Amino acid sequence: MKVTQTTRAADSSVDMMINMGPQHPSTHGVFRLVLQLEGERIVHAEPHIGYLHRGSEKLCEGESYAQVITLFDRMDYVANLNSELAFCMAVEKLMGIEVPDRAWYIRTILCELNRVASHMLFYGVFGMDAGAMTPILYGFREREKIQSLFESVTGARMMHNYFRIGGVKEELPTDFPARLASIVEELKRAIEECDQLLTGNEAFLARTRGISPLSAEDAVDFGVTGPILRSTGQIEDVRVSEPYGIYDRFDFGIPVGSTGDCWDRYYIRIEEMRQSLLIIEQAASQMEAGDIQAKMRRIARPPKGEVYVRSETPRGDLGVFLVSDGGPKPYRVKVRTPSFSNLQAIQHMLRGAYVADAVVVLGSLDIILGEVDR
Repeated sequence: MKVTQTTRAADSSVDMMINMGPQHPSTHGVFRLVLQLEGERIVHAEPHIGYLHRGSEKLCEGESYAQVITLFDRMDYVANLNSELAFCMAVEKLMGIEVPDRAWYIRTILCELNRVASHMLFYGVFGMDAGAMTPILYGFREREKIQSLFESVTGARMMHNYFRIGGVKEELPTDFPARLASIVEELKRAIEECDQLLTGNEAFLARTRGISPLSAEDAVDFGVTGPILRSTGQIEDVRVSEPYGIYDRFDFGIPVGSTGDCWDRYYIRIEEMRQSLLIIEQAASQMEAGDIQAKMRRIARPPKGEVYVRSETPRGDLGVFLVSDGGPKPYRVKVRTPSFSNLQAIQHMLRGAYVADAVVVLGSLDIILGEVDR
């Protein structure tokens, strides 16, 4: 009997489908990514969302306006205060409420601190995605300082429920100015340490430089906003293009990249932390004594109408569309979350990339599944 042995050509490849998630340790939440591979290259990526869906927008219809703030805390649970602010601004715009200056300064300082805390978490986790363990220790060390300050102000480490329609819940602690000044100086040194540790590291550069670049045109087509859009060279920041609150009183820059690759998306956030500290210092020096809450009825009851408000969160353009029927509860709340919009580009960004780079590309988006699924 003659035996014929067949061998596969060395340069041929086999198509393979693999699941990344939903419990994969690097999927940044309960998220499933189905990858179709040809050899080591990704030819198609299919994101599957919905594992964390709670029906937040529908729940808003059964809550008073003050209670809805707690639901926004749980959307972007890494930047709670930025999310609270967007909803409060929507109600205030519909009701024509003038928020006192001091309340705006408190809001701005806390939101920019929240931006730094969010980016510190990104710094540490993205370092792990690229294979480095030390950055997470640096990032969490600094984030812990900010969270402790938040706890002294709001009474909670994460789900703050501190902003109110027309202002903030209560006055700052008496030691807040001294603690803030100390933390800002510590954060300045920490950002430099983080920068020196990771940014120019040869292994990190090899994992991020030139990986999944995104053009400005594609970013706009996909509805990408925030640091990811700015990494492509687009100068767009809601705090500047459509200033809200008191942002027009501050002098700060908008960091932009050039290639829109993973390294650009990383370094934009490093620079944004520096700019946030500039805003905090200016706000702290300008803030004066005064009211922290507008004079208004205890139970908010906006007139019939609808309004759309935008704000710049650590992940991008957060929009709130609010419809009121004149009652004590919203008729409809629709949220345009940056993580959901940014995630739309993942399929395009992964096409042609190596499977080993999938986690790095996903990590560079810095998505929060709480606001993807809602």
